[in-house]
Amino acid sequence: MKKIVLALVVLLFASPAWADVNITAAQVGETNEVIISFDASEEDPDLPRAFAINIQLDNDANILEVTPTIVGESIEPDNLGYGIFPGTIIIDALGNVTDAGTPVAEYGDLESDTLPGLDSNGVTIELASLYAPVGVGSPNAPPASGVLVSVFVSKSCTLCISANVSRAGATGVVMEDPDQVVTVNYSECIDVNIAPGECYWGMADYDQWDAVGKPECWCYQRQCRGDADGLKQGSALAGYMYVGTNDLAILISGWKVLEPPKGPGITSVPGGACADFDHAKQGSALAGYMRVGTNDLNVLIAHWKVLEPPKGTGVPADCQPGNEFPD
Repeated sequence: MKKIVLALVVLLFASPAWADVNITAAQVGETNEVIISFDASEEDPDLPRAFAINIQLDNDANILEVTPTIVGESIEPDNLGYGIFPGTIIIDALGNVTDAGTPVAEYGDLESDTLPGLDSNGVTIELASLYAPVGVGSPNAPPASGVLVSVFVSKSCTLCISANVSRAGATGVVMEDPDQVVTVNYSECIDVNIAPGECYWGMADYDQWDAVGKPECWCYQRQCRGDADGLKQGSALAGYMYVGTNDLAILISGWKVLEPPKGPGITSVPGGACADFDHAKQGSALAGYMRVGTNDLNVLIAHWKVLEPPKGTGVPADCQPGNEFPD
């Protein structure tokens, strides 16, 4: 019996350490935000080096945005987090990072299981961290658990997460010690049920929203910046923009349409109120009032064809309440 016990002890110490990493998806309240989190707190001292995760929706809902939340350009010694995006980072010949990239991996590269990306029903995210091994007193090791990214979906759906095998192996996680045997537990698919209701409720100019027929577009993140349709246009080569010819066309459709009693009003133009970027009338009692005029044109001009990163600075996504997205 003693020989058997001794053999088991020897085998235990000769075998690679087993580890567990939990990756979960959870909806934030009844909003369109889903957070993807990890927990490697049982890993002592080793931590994950990188994650490659597929995020898939079950219907024609789209993934509109992926925002990294444990971030920081962790190639810098004083920054923590999984802020290295291996699939899209650009490093010049001198080793300088010229573009940090995005956690959304590019579709159409050599990895056959990479999902299409933003504005589709599936994305692959890829995040990594550079730090000295924890066992030698790393000054910039990432936390052992936390939120990796926030994912914003266009409408109610079922969301599933799984490993992206091509990029990080069968588990979707690469550990600090690549020989470490790790068990990765992915949470079950979750139902994302977005609460219906008045998206503009509580805004100071709610009465203005009501006056133009309560258009959902006023709740888009960039509507007050000249983005009438809430959508990007452009291409990967030339760059993408949120304020362009499509938004100009919507503005033209509602251009100087007078409100009653001088005219039919902006509600007579399908989608025309989406170009009321300043959420106010202009004109006079004598000449008539309009919802879409020169003030709104000036808003559009101020953000006209501003390219999104990495090609440009982007249009701020700071319009309130910013809680709705186009279907």
